[in-house]
Amino acid sequence: MAHALVSSDAAADRSGRGITQTLESARSQVEERFLEGGSVLLSVMDVLNRLLNSLESVAKALDDKEASDTSADLRATVESLTALPVSEENRQQALILLAQTSRELRKHVADMQETMRYLRTFAVTVKITGAGLAEFAGFAQEILERIYSGTDEVNRFAAHLDSLEKEVKLAASFGVSVSKGYADTVPAVARALQDDAAKIAEHRKNLGVIAREVGAIARGVQSKVSSTLSALQIGDITRQRIEHVQATFSLLEDFLAGEDGARLDAGARQRLQNVVHHLTAAQMSDMCVNFQRESENVVKTIASFDYDMQEILKLRDQMGMESGEAGGNFMRALESSVSAADEIVKQVDAASRQADQVSHSTTRTAAKLSEAIANIRAVKTDIHYMALNTNLRCSRLGEAGKSINVVTAELRIFAGKLDESADAIVNGLPALEAAAGRVAPATDAAAGGLGESLTSAVGNIRSAANVMENELKVLAENGREVAAKIGLLIGKLDFQHELGDVLARCADVLEGVAGTDVADISDLAEAIAPLDRKIFKLYTMVQERNIHRDIIPAREESIPAPTETAKAENDEDLFADALF
Repeated sequence: MAHALVSSDAAADRSGRGITQTLESARSQVEERFLEGGSVLLSVMDVLNRLLNSLESVAKALDDKEASDTSADLRATVESLTALPVSEENRQQALILLAQTSRELRKHVADMQETMRYLRTFAVTVKITGAGLAEFAGFAQEILERIYSGTDEVNRFAAHLDSLEKEVKLAASFGVSVSKGYADTVPAVARALQDDAAKIAEHRKNLGVIAREVGAIARGVQSKVSSTLSALQIGDITRQRIEHVQATFSLLEDFLAGEDGARLDAGARQRLQNVVHHLTAAQMSDMCVNFQRESENVVKTIASFDYDMQEILKLRDQMGMESGEAGGNFMRALESSVSAADEIVKQVDAASRQADQVSHSTTRTAAKLSEAIANIRAVKTDIHYMALNTNLRCSRLGEAGKSINVVTAELRIFAGKLDESADAIVNGLPALEAAAGRVAPATDAAAGGLGESLTSAVGNIRSAANVMENELKVLAENGREVAAKIGLLIGKLDFQHELGDVLARCADVLEGVAGTDVADISDLAEAIAPLDRKIFKLYTMVQERNIHRDIIPAREESIPAPTETAKAENDEDLFADALF
């Protein structure tokens, strides 16, 4: 377009139509380029706002209180894991004590079983010895049945104890392997979890630092964009001033074609045209100087965007690396550590369940043993009184009952031994229950929740990592879009490259048409006053009015009244002058 503008021949440029076409071409290019540049700047501002919003989301995810709470939960879980070896050792000691207590009871049970064998032997002897005596036949059978009943109670007692000892043995053997596993793995797993949690915290801290750096640069670019948008007013100012020059030519043509212009001779018309050409050339030249100065500032500001965006992209890539491979490695390492910890937790749960089962079984067994002891005491009492009755009957029988009397006396003695064993067992039962309580202490009730807290902590960390990853993806996309928009902006807002040349050509054309000397039209001041006033009213800038008066001085009667001067100095007018 610029080439087309400057390729017109000199004759066309010096004609009124050529000048008008040249100015219109310049005006349309200025309007088009600055509107386009403003649109690009606004789109950059929009994507910068999105970039800053995504940075705020990243910062919120980094500062999330839940993430801090999760780290605290993970540390608490690690502390619980660290305490496991000591807890398991205490449980092993409790199992050993329970096994010892059970063995002590086993001795007394064995004594009762041995006593019951003797009692059965004596009862059979009574039955055989009293076979010839009718009154002892049924009685001996009754004693024998009671002894068999007592034997069954003792054997059930022994079975309960056997079952308990098997459970204790199983729990102890399992506990030994678990305890060894704790010693081998818990310290390493706890350290790994601590290290992983620390790395993740450090990772988040690094991301926070980078996010703040990106935010600072982005806000700086945002400020530059805002100042550039403000500086783009030079485009609107330039367009208006070109329109003022165009309007000046139109007013000149209208004046010359009207009655006032018809009164002027050819020489006066030429002198008036010369002065107007000098006026428009001066306005155009001043406009070019202002445009070059302001657009140069715009271009410098835009050029600085490139460095800023390279820094943002560099930091964005750094965040991507932090959150990508490194962050993924952190999470994979954490999940690996958690998997190992989870296996330990499963062992904890299994050991706890077994310990609880042993504890409950011991309590139930103690209750059954107490019941069995009561039954055995009842059997012992029955045997004792039966043997005593037998002794009394044998005494009445004289010599015939002497042999039975000896055997029943033995029955009474051995039945008394049952009491001794029963007393020993009864005394040992509280120790058995106490040992069972130490196998599964109340503090181990939380062992089952260790896995849940570990899973919950890691789930929260994974959730926070996913949120962070998504926010960083959005940030990366916005960063790429900002970079693309800035790249487009740099090309679109290089006004000096073409527009500056176009405007300079326009100024050269006008200066060429005007020539070197300004004609004297002082004798035409009154005749051209209507044209002067109309042209002067076009201006929206003090600078334009000053240039005008330098070339076409004001007549005394056209000097603004004091009230108008005061009005021009109104704050709003001064602000308008500064902008336009």
